[in-house]
Amino acid sequence: MSDQPELAALSDDYARFGLERDVVREWEDGARTDNRAGSYEWWYFDAHLDDGAKVVVVFMNKDLGAAGRPLSPQLRVNLELPDGTMSNNTISIPAAEWSAASGRTDVRMGPGNRFQGENLREYRIQATAGGLRVDFTLTSEVPAWRPATGHMLFGPERDLEFNWLPSVPQGAVRGSYTIGGQRHETTGVGYHDHNWGNVGLPKILNDWYWGRGHAGPYTVIASFITGAERYGFAEIPIFMLARDGRIIGDDPAKMTFERDGVYTDAKTGKPVASIVRYTYVDDDDTYVVTFDRERDLVRNPLTKDLPWLKRTAARLIRFDGAYLRFAGLLTIEHHKGGHVVEEFAEDAIWELMYFGRARGTAGDPSLPGRRVVRKRP
Repeated sequence: MSDQPELAALSDDYARFGLERDVVREWEDGARTDNRAGSYEWWYFDAHLDDGAKVVVVFMNKDLGAAGRPLSPQLRVNLELPDGTMSNNTISIPAAEWSAASGRTDVRMGPGNRFQGENLREYRIQATAGGLRVDFTLTSEVPAWRPATGHMLFGPERDLEFNWLPSVPQGAVRGSYTIGGQRHETTGVGYHDHNWGNVGLPKILNDWYWGRGHAGPYTVIASFITGAERYGFAEIPIFMLARDGRIIGDDPAKMTFERDGVYTDAKTGKPVASIVRYTYVDDDDTYVVTFDRERDLVRNPLTKDLPWLKRTAARLIRFDGAYLRFAGLLTIEHHKGGHVVEEFAEDAIWELMYFGRARGTAGDPSLPGRRVVRKRP
């Protein structure tokens, strides 16, 4: 058996990062980088609202995958209205108007845009982009959590980092969104996480599936990350399951991941699973978490928003990354002694981020729409 370090793995070296094994501290959700070239950082919030709308807000010190650039903040505010109408907005903010506190969550991007938190319990997210304005408060219902240290390390020196902190796995949302001059007051269920690193993601990752949601008394965060080819397509599973606000499972060694109904997406050329399934086995208890795609929200090449010159350069180096976001049904089943003892279902949103070139041939190279059918309970 080799004693060489893995080229891609989730770190459990708490001392190296000054962390505690079972406690997340408030400073961890503050700024973790100094914005220099070679690093990136973002704070993310999403919510499923009781009026049927869905919102995503991201405060970024740089565009996704642009770690090599100096500080160049971007704000993303996306809204899906109850009737399915989409409003997707990304704006650039002058570097001089960016600030992020290091001991707590307080990120500011120009006038009126602020992502502020207190004690990992309550956050306020205020943002305006395009003709869309959001102002929400998120109150935690499931404690802050991270997979081990939350640091995914790459390379023989284990010095390349992609880091993740789900600061609010689930929380209550209240507030408003304003679009077309109309203000909508609402409540809902939300989520917040925080990512940072010191290397561009296309250099270390091939792809990831990531999803989160709640159904009945359960809250789940699930991801399956595949490293870049240079790291042997190493697989990093991540899983957290909570019941009634208490975490009951988060050992990735107990999880298996499956893709079903794989087709080739006609727009991006990437293999996409109609169904992704996470199975968590803990002694006599088995939990099956299924995300079943019903429609596509986003199907974009990662070069879509680049200027013409950069798009041309990306094609020359054969970069054809893509981002896909899906809406559908989340089902959580609890099996005990070989029998289903609980089953809950709820609407959910999840994503596929694909940095590398498509691997292999999809099992079902059909157009989006033909898929394995799973009936709603």
